[in-house]
Amino acid sequence: MATPQVQTVSTAAEKAKLAAAVALVIAALVAYYALSKQGPLFQWLALLACLAMAVVVYLMSESGKALTAFAQDAVRETRKVVWPARKEAIQMTLYVFGFVFIMALFLWLTDKTLEWVFYDLILGWRK
Repeated sequence: MATPQVQTVSTAAEKAKLAAAVALVIAALVAYYALSKQGPLFQWLALLACLAMAVVVYLMSESGKALTAFAQDAVRETRKVVWPARKEAIQMTLYVFGFVFIMALFLWLTDKTLEWVFYDLILGWRK
């Protein structure tokens, strides 16, 4: 069994970038509540501006670049997927619904049969 690779922040610059991003998120929350007397427009503008700056700082870090690369790979792999046609998707959906209905009926019948065997035949508890 292979051990998973654990990525850690190693350089001081990376730690500073991540700390700055966290500080900007905290600043966004503080600004939102501190500007409550200025009105909701200023509150939301300050919140969104600080959060946008936090995202930019995070994306400039190595962790952010790795996240961006992962997202690009995910989109690239999603484009490779052969999606079913509408007719095939509807048929598969109907198969699933049919299977679920049959299983529900089977489980209900099993439950009622076991209830009848245990309560009526073995224990003699009549309802």
